[in-house]
Amino acid sequence: MPDSTVGKYLATRLEQIGLKHYFVVPGDYNLTLLDQLVANRGMEQVGSCNELNAAYAAEGYARVHGCGALVTTFNVGALSALNGVAGAYAERLPVIFISSGPNTNDEGGTHYLHHTLGTHDLSYQHRIIQQVTCAAERVQHAENAPAQIDHAIRTALRERKPASIEIACNLAGVPCPAPGPFDAHPGPATGDALALAAAVERTAAVLGDAKKPLLLAGVHLRPYGAVGAFQELAEALGCAVAVMPSAKGLFPEDHPQYAGIYWGAVSTPGCEPIVDWADVILAAGPVFTDYSTVGWTALPGADRLITAEAGSVRCTDTLYTGVPLAAYLSALAGKVTANSTTLDQYRRMRTQRAEPEVLAAEGADPLTRAELWRQIRQEIDARTTLLVETGDTWMNGMYSHLPDGARFEIEMQWGSIGWALPASFGYAMGLEEGRRLISVIGDGSFQLTAQELANLIRYEREVLVILVNNRGYVVESEIHEGAYNYFKNWDYAGLVTTFNADDGNGLGLTATTADELTSAMSRARDHSGGPVLIEARIEHDDCSAELIEWGAKVAHANARPAHRG
Repeated sequence: MPDSTVGKYLATRLEQIGLKHYFVVPGDYNLTLLDQLVANRGMEQVGSCNELNAAYAAEGYARVHGCGALVTTFNVGALSALNGVAGAYAERLPVIFISSGPNTNDEGGTHYLHHTLGTHDLSYQHRIIQQVTCAAERVQHAENAPAQIDHAIRTALRERKPASIEIACNLAGVPCPAPGPFDAHPGPATGDALALAAAVERTAAVLGDAKKPLLLAGVHLRPYGAVGAFQELAEALGCAVAVMPSAKGLFPEDHPQYAGIYWGAVSTPGCEPIVDWADVILAAGPVFTDYSTVGWTALPGADRLITAEAGSVRCTDTLYTGVPLAAYLSALAGKVTANSTTLDQYRRMRTQRAEPEVLAAEGADPLTRAELWRQIRQEIDARTTLLVETGDTWMNGMYSHLPDGARFEIEMQWGSIGWALPASFGYAMGLEEGRRLISVIGDGSFQLTAQELANLIRYEREVLVILVNNRGYVVESEIHEGAYNYFKNWDYAGLVTTFNADDGNGLGLTATTADELTSAMSRARDHSGGPVLIEARIEHDDCSAELIEWGAKVAHANARPAHRG
């Protein structure tokens, strides 16, 4: 009898695509599958507190490791994970979403099963999950399992989106053919060679005719492997390079062509004017939403916009399909003529506008947002990842300088509050040795998924969590005020002691003044063997001017009247 089983086949494939960890929540339908998976010693099975957190953790892991995976039980587990999987889809992150299914003998039966809606239809989980995955396989025959597993994983890696594999609970230990070699990183797709050549030729001509060209970096440069090709094009063209907010960190901020974050009225100083001044903008991998365009007020006009996406290029009045993004940018770099007009103008404007220095607060003064972020910025070096949760942390993180080598993580497309803490756990599990993660999370977001702090302690992840306690959903208050934006306060630093119990080594600290924060930061640097949570208490209304302006414009977009007739 062959040693390979359906579960062991899946485990081998996960190991072959480079996973070192995967996230699980046990349930009666998936216990045999977990036994089969844990038999693979090349990966670590990592427990999560619930399925939503496991999905967020797998998404965070995929950000740093290239791909993630989670395992849930049937229905009650899988549907709990759905929000996190949908976020991975929106953010273009390949996550292998594995769930158990009912026994194959129950298909078509006339009895009812637990963890179901009390119907005889047992396929609705599969149909629901299809909406947030690029491939969804339902394994009900062991002989079909290898092909179905391979199809799901290959599609996820190619499309850079989640794929699901539902395995009937009585098949996980059933023999199946052994897995052969598997190329986890196939070469870039060649696409349509004629369309690629035509798109490059046309774009080079448009840029050549432009008097003031500018490049705009979008977040989809990363999932489609085009970050290096974009920098290659930027250096060949020599123009100013602006970065969309969710793409922060994808073009070096110390690069001489860097012109800041383009975010409409809340752009970094000098960036909005230079983008508005450009006569041709090549946006590579952009995602234009109401959030990223500040309520549709920062959307470049189509008459001066070239949009290069994952598989297509729209150049003025022509659409070229089947064009791989990285190949297009790299080929274009060899065709363009240098034009530094926008960069020269940006530098002139910057020399005329001195940015105010953020001075250190007096030590005994109550802690403020400005002082909190001044000290956070001092902690960021080339080996740091700064991860920010939805809210004013977006704004403050966006305007924090990243030295070359530092990274930035934001979930701007999906924007699900509660994402940051379990995503930090997943990210930390995949983080390379010698790198540090700093996560800044608002109190409201933290309350949604706080229990995953216990797993940061359990797995001894040395993450610095800055918990901003400003007594409410400040971002919601700036969009639309209401009593519902306020909730019960917690002793956040005290939770660390609770979660430590008798064997943990987390450290919880509270800062209410500048001196207390300085001391807490120093203790965090010296702490080892577990996470540090610093509860930074600031006033509710102490938010950035950019959040106020952004919130007002988003509120205006939300409140547009309905069309009549």
